[in-house]
Amino acid sequence: MSSETHHHTEHHADEHDTMTRSKIWQVFFVLLGITAVEFIIALALVPKGIIPLHFANPIYILLTLAKAFYIVAYFMHLKFEKVGLLYSILVPIIFIIGLILVLTNESHHWVDLRM
Repeated sequence: MSSETHHHTEHHADEHDTMTRSKIWQVFFVLLGITAVEFIIALALVPKGIIPLHFANPIYILLTLAKAFYIVAYFMHLKFEKVGLLYSILVPIIFIIGLILVLTNESHHWVDLRM
């Protein structure tokens, strides 16, 4: 095997290396930390009025998206497949935004009917 072919194969193997135990634990603790922050916000900060609910909800959404990224990137092995990762995040977000717009429009229609 030529050195160029060997170098390319070695680079490819490093790039798509399987998850080691230490990497799995690292991702686990990141996900655990994000979840702990969500619980602290939900069970301590919001009930005591430190963070208003209308500020907490977007924070929950961002933290949940961060967890989704970690799960998709590391456990579904899409970290090195940029296009796949991009599509797996953007396509559902576009559909969710469309669903929210349709439901908002529909709710206005039902409110108008009640008047």
